[in-house]
Amino acid sequence: MPQRLDRQALAKRNRRMLGGAFGVVFGMVGLAYASVPLYDLFCKVTGYGGTPMLGQAAPGAASEAEVTVRFNAATQPGLPWRFAAQQPAIRVRLGEEALAFYTARNTAEAPATGISTYNVTPEVVGRYFHKVACFCFEEQTLTPGQSVDMPIAFWVDPRIAEDPVTRDIRTITVSYTFFRSLNDAERSGALANAGAHVGRATR
Repeated sequence: MPQRLDRQALAKRNRRMLGGAFGVVFGMVGLAYASVPLYDLFCKVTGYGGTPMLGQAAPGAASEAEVTVRFNAATQPGLPWRFAAQQPAIRVRLGEEALAFYTARNTAEAPATGISTYNVTPEVVGRYFHKVACFCFEEQTLTPGQSVDMPIAFWVDPRIAEDPVTRDIRTITVSYTFFRSLNDAERSGALANAGAHVGRATR
């Protein structure tokens, strides 16, 4: 009888250990799937890695201090667009909302869909650069020869002048890069030669 009880206790303990191991495995898999969106959310909330803050309205000019905001534009070779900033730079008062424009034109003889990424430099200003509206991370489809204006509304937090790490920064650079969307490359049969792209395939 004691031997049978020992076997039952051992079997029960083994089942508990097996269940715990499965729980750890499933938890790690779930964390892996969640890590990318969570990291993206973390960057947007904190400004980490030069990611601008999103969706907050400007408080209005809080000081006479100004910074120069420069605008860069790049297009990956797989996307047949001409993409450029309409203005190389503008002066912006801290705390005041500003508006700038980019222009994109499809140079191909067929519709082409692009999607953009962005960042600001120096990276330490990410937490102080707030984008109210922009065209980033949204697919844009242009017909042959079509040209569109793409606005970006933003403001620079006055606290940038109070932070010992950023108070001496006088120039901020906003950089956009347009990629061919993965789905567009698949639809057009050009996936093999699409080069760098952004997005997931639709299955």
